[in-house]
Amino acid sequence: MSETLIMTAYLERLAEAVGHRLLKRQALLATAESCTGGWIAQVVTSVPGSSAWFDRGFVTYSNRAKQEMLGVSPAALGVHGAVSGPVVAEMVMGALRNSQARYALAVSGIAGPGGGSEDKPVGTVYLAWARRDLAPLVQCRQFAGNREEIRRQTVLLALEQLIDLLDADG
Repeated sequence: MSETLIMTAYLERLAEAVGHRLLKRQALLATAESCTGGWIAQVVTSVPGSSAWFDRGFVTYSNRAKQEMLGVSPAALGVHGAVSGPVVAEMVMGALRNSQARYALAVSGIAGPGGGSEDKPVGTVYLAWARRDLAPLVQCRQFAGNREEIRRQTVLLALEQLIDLLDADG
């Protein structure tokens, strides 16, 4: 079995685990994605029956889309840039505000091969998770690899940490 097929199967198992936990809580999930371009929502919706626990996904690749669809402030984008903790925090809260979901996750990063800088090299990704009544949890990660590998690692971490958040909720 190829490494890609193994990883795809693992991502699908993670999505099934997310769904199981959300169903148990009778809760919905929303996603807000930039650098992954909807990959998280694709993995989640590959699970049969996911409509019972997945509300919607926002693919907000441009700054304008982040503002229009999620309510990300122009000030946050101007001061911090799209790939930043403050922006990903606003993205995850915007996903909650604009959905029926109780839980949301958001990602924004530089998958490459270009677009990086000294402060934010290729592979820099910010992720955020939130529950409707809690402040978001934000992480910055530096991933290695090519564009697809960086994006895959982002999807993987987003789902793994969501499971941790759901488990912490009991």
